[in-house]
Amino acid sequence: MHAMKEQMIVGVGKGGQLLAPDGKTVLPPSGWVFLPAGDAGVTRRVTTAGKFWRVQVQKGRRSISKGVWAPAEVVQRAQKEMEALRATESHQKKLAGAAERRQKQQKAYEAEFYFSIRHWLNFHPDYDELAHRLAKAVTLHAIPVGSGTVARTTRIPVEERAAKAVIAWMRHQTTAYDRLNIARIKGERRRVRQLLAQTSQQVLSRYRQGQALHPDCPLLLALNKL
Repeated sequence: MHAMKEQMIVGVGKGGQLLAPDGKTVLPPSGWVFLPAGDAGVTRRVTTAGKFWRVQVQKGRRSISKGVWAPAEVVQRAQKEMEALRATESHQKKLAGAAERRQKQQKAYEAEFYFSIRHWLNFHPDYDELAHRLAKAVTLHAIPVGSGTVARTTRIPVEERAAKAVIAWMRHQTTAYDRLNIARIKGERRRVRQLLAQTSQQVLSRYRQGQALHPDCPLLLALNKL
């Protein structure tokens, strides 16, 4: 019989069963319930109480918490405490203040990202208006919270984020990438993206040099559709 622990990190098997760190199947103790991830306040109170199993799954190189198993009475008490706290006026003011700060931060980042794109594009003065339209389009697409785009990462400088965001936008808006039937071979998708990125860079270089553009320029057509 597998030894039960009051605190444990458990995984999830192929059939959905819980797995202890040693790989053996385990069942939560009687009277325990599952609290899904998503409410940090409730989860924190539950784990502070002491008895819980945290359910984690591996996604790439990251371990992601799916929630916790804990005694039902502990979970119910934590939920009631958070409900009472959130009903207070002070908590509502705190939430409003936090929301306002996030909005200001988002607006500031939007401006920073837009100007980073403009700087990276470095279009000829004759195409300044197109640079504005392109920078605006990429910014609106890339920076929303939860967008999952490169613009939301903090692992690389904002200038690099801006450059990658432009190339990604052009890949989807000015090439046939979304319609390509890419072979499921390791590295093939990356190779195709690199080739399309080179094509996009060639298009951008013509705007930087101030060359006369053909009416069928894919970037011009994409921007005119917006």
